[in-house]
Amino acid sequence: MKLNKIHHVAIICSDYTESKKFYVDVLNLSIINETFRSDRNSYKLDLQVADRDIIELFSFPDPPPRPSKPEACGLRHLAFEVENIQESVDYLISQGINVEPVRVDLITGKKFTFFKDPDDLPLEIYES
Repeated sequence: MKLNKIHHVAIICSDYTESKKFYVDVLNLSIINETFRSDRNSYKLDLQVADRDIIELFSFPDPPPRPSKPEACGLRHLAFEVENIQESVDYLISQGINVEPVRVDLITGKKFTFFKDPDDLPLEIYES
């Protein structure tokens, strides 16, 4: 078996309207497709990141909360590459998003920082 690339990342949100606004209006992701699945009382929103990556945003009635912050087993965080970390930080702050102080990756020497989505999912921006 040969894996070619990551096809998509799936995120389950607790408040579909709030999360859709965050990912579309704040992070500026493009909507590929939006589907309401009445049998599940659930939305599935396919979002385009840049020109190739996909995030699937799901809503389900009463999803359980994350068991702990990023150190729980499983996916730790989702990272987005940006060209200019400071411009990206300034933009997020202008949108009312709390951003951690910028740090430097000791292995790569690249700048990065974290912020959270409406469900406290840790998101990272990493300078290219």
